[in-house]
Amino acid sequence: MAPHYVLRCCQRSLAWIPVIFINLVVGWSYYAYVVELCIFTIPNNAEKISYLVVFHLFFIMFIWSYWRTICSRLANPSKEFCLPKVEKEQYEKEDPDTQQEVLKKVVVGLPVYTRTGTGAVRYCDHCQVIKPDRCHHCSTCDMCVLKMDHHCPWVNNCVGFSNYKFFVLFLAYSMLYCVFIAATVLQYFIKFWTLCRRRSVEDCPQNQLPDTHAKFHVLFLFFVAAIFFISILSLFSYHLWLVGKNRTTIEAFRAPVFRNGPDKNGFSLGFSRNMAEVFGDQKKYWMFPIYSSHGDGQSFVTRLVNLDPEQMAGGLQINGKSSVEGPASTLGNNINHIEDHQDGSFDKTDVAETVTVTIESES
Repeated sequence: MAPHYVLRCCQRSLAWIPVIFINLVVGWSYYAYVVELCIFTIPNNAEKISYLVVFHLFFIMFIWSYWRTICSRLANPSKEFCLPKVEKEQYEKEDPDTQQEVLKKVVVGLPVYTRTGTGAVRYCDHCQVIKPDRCHHCSTCDMCVLKMDHHCPWVNNCVGFSNYKFFVLFLAYSMLYCVFIAATVLQYFIKFWTLCRRRSVEDCPQNQLPDTHAKFHVLFLFFVAAIFFISILSLFSYHLWLVGKNRTTIEAFRAPVFRNGPDKNGFSLGFSRNMAEVFGDQKKYWMFPIYSSHGDGQSFVTRLVNLDPEQMAGGLQINGKSSVEGPASTLGNNINHIEDHQDGSFDKTDVAETVTVTIESES
């Protein structure tokens, strides 16, 4: 017990090394840009002030979104996804085939419509919960995470339902932070580079910049900002594509399996609604690391709206909930989604996989 606990503590401590590294780099970049470049190098006050204002704007948004991603508490399945006491005791003493029958009886009353590749109910033996749609167990965090995208070592946290918007904004603002630094430092990088190459030539033209230690900060700052920008740009572009398709990184590599088979676009509702599911309906909050995502992370609107044979008793399936039963809060969170699609006007992202939806109102 003791050695395992000590090992676990060491692993958790070492996991903070990438976060410490990022913070050290950002701290040095702040010093190099504000002190060495703006205060000691740039002679023009108007240029200096304008650079500082824009720089601090990007810096604040970058740090804000970064630490929101790190500090956000991971969303876990609620108690309703735990097996009742009687079913749990029955599950633990039965063989695998009978265990699935127990799970199928329990899952009838839950908003769960995805399965494993073999068609079995997704159950986490470690956390002892039925996995909601898009939920996965993270071995690093040692828990089931709602709408898990991936575990990111640079934030020492899982990226999932509770912080995915913050993570995308972190990538966006870190990219803007780097490109702004590289763009504004470029002219001084060229001047310092020229100074370094000509300093041994006696008759070289006079350079307006002083030959001080600031040149090393400026030269290195440009290289670091350019390298980070290139690497972050590809990652940010990939996650924008995922948001537009309403997929997680896991779903991009392995299509979610519904009761009628795998469907890579099963959760896609069209670009505008996909964006709103992550960033919310009010665009004024999109650019701020303030929580505004739709839903509860346990049930999702799908383009496969139909009557499921296993859920006939619950009524019409809407966003993983029946039209008769289910928490009112979940329905309220997703009513805006349904209103746009009740007339069958789904955005078709893949013509070959078009789904015809017909909803008949009850008299």
